[in-house]
Amino acid sequence: MCLAIPGKVIEIFEENNLKMGKIDYNGVINKACLAYVPEVVTGQYVIVHAGFAISMLDEEEAQRSFEAWDDFADRIREEGYEVTSAPLSDKKRKESDK
Repeated sequence: MCLAIPGKVIEIFEENNLKMGKIDYNGVINKACLAYVPEVVTGQYVIVHAGFAISMLDEEEAQRSFEAWDDFADRIREEGYEVTSAPLSDKKRKESDK
């Protein structure tokens, strides 16, 4: 199963003649191709799948998605599984490091 996840565009640059961006996935920074969302600007949120931003979304919708991920991670922990990957809020990430 593949998932597309939200992230905030924190920097835009060009690489190999493609519009690229540094994306903040709720604390985890990685790059993604922005060619499919040419109108995006720094500070906006995008949905990224397989390294490509495929659509834009507003901050409220992105926050709801982050909250859903946190709820999912909490439920997995309750089942006894270890959750070590993002997105987790900074508070929950710090709590899980204890």
